[in-house]
Amino acid sequence: MMQGLALLVALALTGPLPTQIVEPAETEPTSVPTVVQPIATTRDEGADERIADRITGIFAELPAFERVEATASEGVVVLLGTVPKQDDIARAEAIAGRVSGVVTVENRLKRDVSLSPEGAGFASLADRFDRFVRLLPLIAAALAVWAVIALVGYVIAGFGALWHRIATNSFLAELIASAIRFIFVVGGLVIALDMIGATALLGAVLGGAGVIGIALGFAMRETIENYVASLMLSLRQPFRANDWVKIDQFEGRVIRLTSRATILMTLDGNHLRIPNGQVFRAIILNYTRNPQRRFDFELGIDVDDDALAARQLGRDTLAGLDFVLSDPPPEGRIRRVGDSNVVILFLGWIDQRETDWWKAQSQAIPAVKEALEKAGFGLPEPIYRLRIDPRSAGVPIESIEAARGDSASAQRPRKVQAPLPAGEEEDIRPADKVAAMVEEERRQAGAEQETDLLDRTRPVE
Repeated sequence: MMQGLALLVALALTGPLPTQIVEPAETEPTSVPTVVQPIATTRDEGADERIADRITGIFAELPAFERVEATASEGVVVLLGTVPKQDDIARAEAIAGRVSGVVTVENRLKRDVSLSPEGAGFASLADRFDRFVRLLPLIAAALAVWAVIALVGYVIAGFGALWHRIATNSFLAELIASAIRFIFVVGGLVIALDMIGATALLGAVLGGAGVIGIALGFAMRETIENYVASLMLSLRQPFRANDWVKIDQFEGRVIRLTSRATILMTLDGNHLRIPNGQVFRAIILNYTRNPQRRFDFELGIDVDDDALAARQLGRDTLAGLDFVLSDPPPEGRIRRVGDSNVVILFLGWIDQRETDWWKAQSQAIPAVKEALEKAGFGLPEPIYRLRIDPRSAGVPIESIEAARGDSASAQRPRKVQAPLPAGEEEDIRPADKVAAMVEEERRQAGAEQETDLLDRTRPVE
């Protein structure tokens, strides 16, 4: 509004813009030769006086040439004096040259650059001020019309319930309201400028604004990209608040989706803001959408043991755990034969609403390992064989044998972990500390927080 007011005042100071004159299109030159009028060898008595009087009379009717004197001799007109503007010099010469009987014009006019009160500069300023004073009622009326139209736009845009009913989400509703306000403000400005006769200047301003907009578009490409991505994410709804997601390499629970960024709380309790442009292009892994989630781990048995029997035993052990689902059933897959063992991959499914994924995996690994060991399956460690030539190494054979004896005597019995007290079981319920922190922050979010674009009423894509 203030910029428009400044524009109207500037237009008033400069006066209404002149009506654009459409010049006729230039025609192709023809081959007809230009006829040059010859100069007469004789002249009538008093012709020079009539020419001078005619030019002086014409200039007397034009305020810009009130200080111009014209004399004529033998058809040669001499112009003396000062004019307010530089363009008036050529204009006076053109007018004098059109008078009948003029052979040529000797133009000696100069622009008036004096600072006296009677000078052209002060006269022009006074004329502009007079025009501004005369335009004040029209400017006031134009401003009033502009204000009324803009007010109507703000009133229509203020019908938030209507736009939220029409639009699919709050972000799009706010965008529609902003567009309505912009259209009414610009439309009111166009009408106001038309009232004071400055529509041509408006076209030039809008053209310049378009060029500036293109330059700003390149300069603010990332900001515009984030804005558009925010609109698309609000329409698509790829996740809900408190969903456990992984966006590229970033992992955490969703706090909110704003018009600029997606805010996560990482699993260690830190806030993480990811620009929406990056979120829109990223691969999003949502761990929360499906309550059933699979865990897996690998165990290796001795190469001499029966791999199929070990696979079956581990699968039965997983099926006997209370938190492992029977549908889908647990599985065991022989992955590969290593240097000293056969690697078996065990898989089990849990319900994330009742069981924590990390805790389930932490209990399943020792359960299967203990079952395999009790059944006599060996879980060997990697074995590396080193061959040393005692003679080339310069070490006596007796020293090597003594070192072997010391190494054997230094072996300690394996420690056995004490089981949990009778009747006490490890808690495997979901660890929702981070989820509770997210919910608490969302409850405490006040007016100072950015608008959350996540809508629980709309389906997740």
